[in-house]
Amino acid sequence: MTKDWNGNKKSVFTSLGASSHAQEERETHDYYATEPKALELLLELETFSNNIWECACGGGHLSEVFWNAGYNVRSTDLVDRNYASELIDFIGIDNIEMWDGDIVTNPPYKYAEQFVEKALSLIPKGKKVAMFMGIQFLEGKKRREFLKRFPIKTVYVSSSRLNCAKNGDFVKYNNNSARCYAWYIWEKGYNGDTIMKLFN
Repeated sequence: MTKDWNGNKKSVFTSLGASSHAQEERETHDYYATEPKALELLLELETFSNNIWECACGGGHLSEVFWNAGYNVRSTDLVDRNYASELIDFIGIDNIEMWDGDIVTNPPYKYAEQFVEKALSLIPKGKKVAMFMGIQFLEGKKRREFLKRFPIKTVYVSSSRLNCAKNGDFVKYNNNSARCYAWYIWEKGYNGDTIMKLFN
């Protein structure tokens, strides 16, 4: 017997148990703040330049971790969320000076490839780009072609459920994640195989 299906664009996420999608639409500018613990754990495993550009800083959740760890941090965003020192459309900027440091952020997922490509274009050889995204970033034939052009050096896959909170509201969205997240590390000029590691 065939069962009729009359779902909508939220139904598939509800069926998969992705609670962040179950009751409401995504935030307009895809602002899902990263749990600071995610970066604290990464800093135990990965070294970065002293100068960090957090180019989609939101409410400063990652920037504050870097500041507290002694890094120099440039915090920018497209939208004013009462934290960014500069309002910049990161993927739309032209004629900007090279950034002599690393670029680390949780990018708006629908623009993830553009963020990676732009970040790599702005740093010198040997510097790093680190992006915090869902594990599904590795999926798809189109994505495979992108990763051939921009090979990842290391993928740190979270072995527990780290949280990204819509609009930075960690009280409302605490422990509400049904997704697996990972840190993706690019090093400009790297052409070797990708190393995958588990963390936390």
